[in-house]
Amino acid sequence: MTSHEWGRVDDDGTVYVRTADGERPVGQYPEGTPEEALTFFTERYAALSFEVELLEQRVRSGVLSPEEAAESVKTVRAQVTDANAVGDLAALGARLDALGPVIATQREARKAEKAAKSAEAKAAKEKLVGEAEKLAQGSDWRHGANRLRELLDEWKALPRIDRASDDALWRRFSSARTAYTRRRKSHFAEQNEKRDAARGIKERLVVEAEKIADSTEWGPTAGRYRDLMREWKAAGPAPKEVDDALWKRFRSAQDTFFGARDAAAAEQDQEFAANAEVKEQLLVEAEALVPVTDVEAAKRAFRDIADRWDAAGKVPRDRMKELEGRIRKVEQAIRAVEDEQWKRSDPEKSARAGDMVLKLEVAIAKVQADLDQARSTGNEKKVRELEENLASRQQFLDMARKASADFSG
Repeated sequence: MTSHEWGRVDDDGTVYVRTADGERPVGQYPEGTPEEALTFFTERYAALSFEVELLEQRVRSGVLSPEEAAESVKTVRAQVTDANAVGDLAALGARLDALGPVIATQREARKAEKAAKSAEAKAAKEKLVGEAEKLAQGSDWRHGANRLRELLDEWKALPRIDRASDDALWRRFSSARTAYTRRRKSHFAEQNEKRDAARGIKERLVVEAEKIADSTEWGPTAGRYRDLMREWKAAGPAPKEVDDALWKRFRSAQDTFFGARDAAAAEQDQEFAANAEVKEQLLVEAEALVPVTDVEAAKRAFRDIADRWDAAGKVPRDRMKELEGRIRKVEQAIRAVEDEQWKRSDPEKSARAGDMVLKLEVAIAKVQADLDQARSTGNEKKVRELEENLASRQQFLDMARKASADFSG
């Protein structure tokens, strides 16, 4: 019989392994010597030990999920428990047992990590929902739809969370998208209605603009074109291609009318140039009246100039403001001198000024009498008060006499 620390070979070639529960046969190796038989079964043990070591490395490195690790340990444990090998099988079982706490720790870590990722995903989805609901209440029809599509892609890229929360958030997200889409469609439908209405209005305006394009009633027709332009702007946009075509026709009609009006005005300006020369000569006469020395003579001369001014007729439009401004300036200068003379000779104001002089003279005489009496009695305080009163009244009297003299001429 050949023996080994963890087993032996019987005389009949049967190989046994020693365990805590005693020996148990693991097989026979009839073709070789006892030593070869032990070597065969100890090598089996070495292979099994290597497999346990490899599993230990994989479990501790975290390359396996806790579930995969637990299943692998279970599989290898079954192999160790009934292994037909010679060696310390109990030690291999203990090493497998030691992996239990490691797997448990990894399971808790994975659970915490999953919870953290779930919370992170929930927060991200809540943020997406909040933005979607905000967009649903807004009116950014150009960028809103694109942004909602981007939000949907972001939603799909996020992991699922617990079913109840995920379903609730999705309902809110989906409802926001639906609400936005409905409002957007309604908006564009309304815009289309407005554009169709604007098209009808602008077609009518174009017809009228073209109808009056050849009018020679320059003033009323120009006013009507201004009204048509206000109506055009108030109508709002029609469909773009139609709007551009209608505007081209409207603008062409305007240009036709105003071009004809400007040409007619230019022709008139040539005719009125001679009138401007006449008025320039009249202005030389009128401006010679200033400064005014004799109001009545200046008024007579200006009336004659004004009659000839009106008879001279119209002048070119670009000269009207200049010429009219100069003649008005002469007229205002004559009127200013006339008004100043009237103020000075106004009988009512003259009478009021004379009355003021008389009243002040009476008041001063009374103050003078009171002052003489105060001096005779030696009342110095009263004397000072009456002297100040007398000086003040005397100043007013001087001013009143000057004003009275001005009114009397």
